[in-house]
Amino acid sequence: MTTLALLWITWCLLHSLLICERLNRWLRQRGGPWQGGHRLAYVLFSILSLLPILWYQFTLPQETLFAWHGPWRIVQALLLAYALVMFAGGKRVYAMDSFLGIRQWRDSRRGRPPEDIPFRTDGILRWVRHPWYSGGLALLWAVGPVTDVTLVSRAILSLYLVIGTLLEERKLRHRIGPAYADYCRRVPMLFPWKGWR
Repeated sequence: MTTLALLWITWCLLHSLLICERLNRWLRQRGGPWQGGHRLAYVLFSILSLLPILWYQFTLPQETLFAWHGPWRIVQALLLAYALVMFAGGKRVYAMDSFLGIRQWRDSRRGRPPEDIPFRTDGILRWVRHPWYSGGLALLWAVGPVTDVTLVSRAILSLYLVIGTLLEERKLRHRIGPAYADYCRRVPMLFPWKGWR
């Protein structure tokens, strides 16, 4: 279990370090394919480095601590539906080609300067500031039974999503300024408890 925890913590740290603002600034200064290929390489690295950890996790013997059955299936279904709404809503407001790094790579290959991602507050972003982090938290706990092994993974990844959200908040407040601070006062960070804004 300790090895698994260390693998997840290492993955989370690498995942954060490879997208930190200091590295982004350095890549902006270098420009060209360094800057253009960074996001795409980051996404590919994140996925490929995740696969061995998941494989290792599923090879471990596991003891079920909690399984979704009986009336609990209603709670599971609600969590899954919530995650689906958050992910679908996010997909409608986020530019997927930019999120995956495809647009940045394409623009750098054509010699175009990188474009700033526009600040949006429409769609699902009128309800919650970070729909994908919110949906990710719901999905983490709703999929499959909770075992002694997956409890470790779920706890570390939940903490990572919360910390990642706070780091993203700091970056957005710095980049966008007072308009983002005003948005934060109106719209909740992770869970849409204030209603339509």
